[in-house]
Amino acid sequence: MKTVGLLLLSNIFMTVAWYAHLKHTDSPLWKVIVVSWGIALLEYCFHVPANRIGVERFSVMELKIMQEVLSISVFVGFAFIYFRELPRWNHGVAFALILLAVAFVFWPGTPRVSG
Repeated sequence: MKTVGLLLLSNIFMTVAWYAHLKHTDSPLWKVIVVSWGIALLEYCFHVPANRIGVERFSVMELKIMQEVLSISVFVGFAFIYFRELPRWNHGVAFALILLAVAFVFWPGTPRVSG
């Protein structure tokens, strides 16, 4: 599915833009901001088309919830690979509650309102 794939790529770039610099605290902040903006531009190149394509099938609420779940999923993987940080049990419970929220958003039979 194009929307999910594009949102996944978008979230990978944004996670790198927001968090990779934390390993390089010796770099001047202005340089970190400029590099992060460059990476974030790539994020937008995937995120905007994902929403354009996705809105043909999903509501904007569904798109946002989908993006948030992908964002957290990407972050958990990134935190483990880049920072060697494992999620704790309470992080798992929080993620399970977010997935429950997703289930409610995509609940069968819920009428879709389009504008």
